Amino acid sequence: MENANNTSATDSLTVGGMVAEDYRKAEVFRKYGIDYCCGGNKSLDEVCNKKGLPVEDVQKELAAVENNPGNPSGDYNRWDLDFLSDYIVNTHHKYVAESLPMLHELSAKVARVHGENHPELVEMAKYVEALGQELSMHMHKEEAILFPYIREIAEAKRSGTTPQASPFGTVANPIQMMEREHDDAGDATKELEKLSNGFTPPVDACRSYTVYFAKLNEFVLDLHQHIHLENNILFPKALRLEQELLS
Repeated sequence: MENANNTSATDSLTVGGMVAEDYRKAEVFRKYGIDYCCGGNKSLDEVCNKKGLPVEDVQKELAAVENNPGNPSGDYNRWDLDFLSDYIVNTHHKYVAESLPMLHELSAKVARVHGENHPELVEMAKYVEALGQELSMHMHKEEAILFPYIREIAEAKRSGTTPQASPFGTVANPIQMMEREHDDAGDATKELEKLSNGFTPPVDACRSYTVYFAKLNEFVLDLHQHIHLENNILFPKALRLEQELLS
């Protein structure tokens, strides 16, 4: 009976929704190469059918995660929206800002030294440069415009007041823009993963080459978690809260 309940639960949720309810399921999706952040609005059946994956096997692993005690400190879905916004800035935005200089330096160096034998590195360097610029502008817009308003409506909920009208109309407007930019970032990381053969350095890779791929892999995994927290938890809850406060 327990497995049947778990199966019906997974059937009724999107992939992103499953991770929003239990962040530990992200590890299962990573194992199978399932995108739970930018592509998280699809059902498990839909994703598995498209990728040719055995949905029953994935469901069994998801059920095993559900049956293990969780870590309440990582249950982002229960956090207040202002706390979650601050967490994203202090953890993921900070990580991106601190990692980009190293990635830019490594991508340029490795492309320059090994680009003749591995021309994909030249293409990768272009993606890294463009992704860095886009993420820097993206994070600035979130920190200057969207997140302050989310903090405001979270405080209004606690204090029982009505939030002031925002300069952008409804929070749906900046959220739609941020989600489009997330999609662009997700497309760039998929291209980087494809060009790098899953961030696997070749046999002739030097130390810088190996460090570059390892750092890039770490960066992409962090970005997936970053986008998941916004697309699947912060943004939907902000939309619902604003509607509740203004209705």
